[in-house]
Amino acid sequence: MFQTSYRLTRRSLLAQITLGSSALAAPAAFAQGNKAASASNGPVVVQVVDVSASQIDVSRDFLVGSRAAWQDLNARGGIRNKAVRHLVLEVDGSAKSLRGVADALKGMNECVAAVGTVGDKVAAQLAAVLRRELPDLPHVAPWLHNPGDGADNTFSIFATRQEQIAYAIKSLSVMGVQEVGAVYGSTSELATYREDVERAATELKLKVRTYAPTTTLDSLATTLNAQSPRILIFLGGTPELAQFAQGIEKQAAQRYIVAMSDVNVVALQQLGVSRFTPVIATQSVPAVNSNLPIVRNYREVLGRLYDEPPTAQSLAGFVSARYCAEMLQTVEGSLNRPNVFQAFAKRQPLELAGLRLNPDTRKRTGVLVTQSMLGADGKIVG
Repeated sequence: MFQTSYRLTRRSLLAQITLGSSALAAPAAFAQGNKAASASNGPVVVQVVDVSASQIDVSRDFLVGSRAAWQDLNARGGIRNKAVRHLVLEVDGSAKSLRGVADALKGMNECVAAVGTVGDKVAAQLAAVLRRELPDLPHVAPWLHNPGDGADNTFSIFATRQEQIAYAIKSLSVMGVQEVGAVYGSTSELATYREDVERAATELKLKVRTYAPTTTLDSLATTLNAQSPRILIFLGGTPELAQFAQGIEKQAAQRYIVAMSDVNVVALQQLGVSRFTPVIATQSVPAVNSNLPIVRNYREVLGRLYDEPPTAQSLAGFVSARYCAEMLQTVEGSLNRPNVFQAFAKRQPLELAGLRLNPDTRKRTGVLVTQSMLGADGKIVG
């Protein structure tokens, strides 16, 4: 029971003190050396962040990574010696709050891009609004699991949910697993991803047993028996997985859970939910202990600016901001919205300190997907 209580307390505190006001500029850190950028006339980027209870774990860390990247960039000279103004607009997951953000963006002619929208549901909703109402505003590197056909103003760089599922199931097939369970955190995930899971499993000749959330997730976990698959693919977020894992812990049989990128393994580690249930987290960024230059830079900047442990979500936020910054450096002419849009519209692959990013979802091959494990001993591996 302590896990549920702790989660609610943590979420309410995060919502109140971590993300700040509804339109908050990240500190520019101008005093950090002679190369610091000028604060006047720099480009403005807006980050839309979902602070609803179901998204706060992902959004909070993603925003920390983004802020760290923009602060570090401005301390090193910004873009053309001008500081980038990073504005954060919060939504609560409701249609009303999203409408307010869309209207605010319409009045911000100085905004050259919406960058790093998080979480997935808000990113998808904002992408649709921008496609209809602000087609000239680049929607850059959102935390978006289904980016569409890449023919609009959204420029997605992270692995899609379909690509994550395919990777996870392929890794299980290589391990010799013949049957897996697919557990869905909500009816929405069931409707959205069941076909992708079953298609990927069929291609690899794996049997899939579906577990739909008809009641609570901890109650769903108690329906597992000796004949149920020992390896379960979980489609849902951190709070849903925590609830499901609590139900599994009441059973004697050990299970292994393969989760997608919306699950924050550091939060799970803090909750202590993996005592009998190791969690393998599928991620759309390199492992946070990777030796890639971009990841080393992320760890150094995060450690210098924030008292935060590295997570896949904050690394994603860092990569999102760094990708946008690198593209802004390539803009021809003034840093206005039309010129910025033209730079992104080329959808050229980019090598970012050892990490290859491709915003053209129609021509992507070898998309980066990795996995880390939160073991039964509570330690994160990979």
